[in-house]
Amino acid sequence: MNATQLAGASNAAVYASMLTLTFAMVSFAISFAAGRRRIGMTQTQVPVAASAGSTAVLIRSVVDAPTDDQAGRRSANIAMSLTWLGFVLLLAGVVLRGVWAGRVPWGNMYEFSITAALGILGAFLIVSLRRDVRWLGLFIVIPTLLTLGLAVTVLYTEGAQLVPALKSYWLSIHVSAAIICSGAFTLAAATAGLSLVQSRSELRGKPGLAKVPSADKLRTLTYRVLAFAFPLWTFAVVAGAIWAENAWGRYWGWDPKETWAFITWVIYAAYLHARSTVGWRGDRASWVAIAGWTAFIINYFGVNIFINSLHSYSGV
Repeated sequence: MNATQLAGASNAAVYASMLTLTFAMVSFAISFAAGRRRIGMTQTQVPVAASAGSTAVLIRSVVDAPTDDQAGRRSANIAMSLTWLGFVLLLAGVVLRGVWAGRVPWGNMYEFSITAALGILGAFLIVSLRRDVRWLGLFIVIPTLLTLGLAVTVLYTEGAQLVPALKSYWLSIHVSAAIICSGAFTLAAATAGLSLVQSRSELRGKPGLAKVPSADKLRTLTYRVLAFAFPLWTFAVVAGAIWAENAWGRYWGWDPKETWAFITWVIYAAYLHARSTVGWRGDRASWVAIAGWTAFIINYFGVNIFINSLHSYSGV
């Protein structure tokens, strides 16, 4: 393939992935809707003392039971298959982009965005290999599609040679760690947000979202994901500092990108500390996890696009 064909094949794979993930989103939504709680009636006979002996009184009570819809399960299975297909197509798009550019495919914001979307899907699919997380699919595919949509409509740029500061093996090391963290942070933000919804329902004594685990289980999953991602983010920050010394002659200069990376690190460090404190195992810890993801998004989009800094390489 020549350069034009490689570019066209990469773009086609990305668009095909978006189309596939759109169908996956619809299938996940159907499955989620099929799991709505339904109202049922139970009848219980309660013995009641009477003057001439005892009698039984029939008492009816209202209970909430999750629907067990085969169509919903089938839709969830279809959605998972489509998500895997979307992941493979997006991986092909990223690889072809790298072959076209002749370097690692994250030298600008478009390339980082499509690779970050790949990281989000990858984190979800890896977790799905060990546990049933079909209930989470809708909340993963949506941010993935939004990321890809922004990439192809706003951030798209042709492959170009890297600026001198990016011509380093640290590009592969530092940015690849950040990409993995982007997937883990998004996954953790989704489970933290769902834990808040479930917690509110549980406090009110009402049934929560059907098929979604309890708030406590969701908080545990959030913690495990962030316990994995935090050391990797620490490594990414340290690797970035070493790269900065090689490129600009200083380890740390409080550049906006560096500052927000540090803010993100502090928030997630606070989360892990909060989890070790008994009083912060509930909703407050979940809010801290969401705050960390928000700081990461600001660092990802806001700094690169809206703020002039040494890291302004987006090309948009």
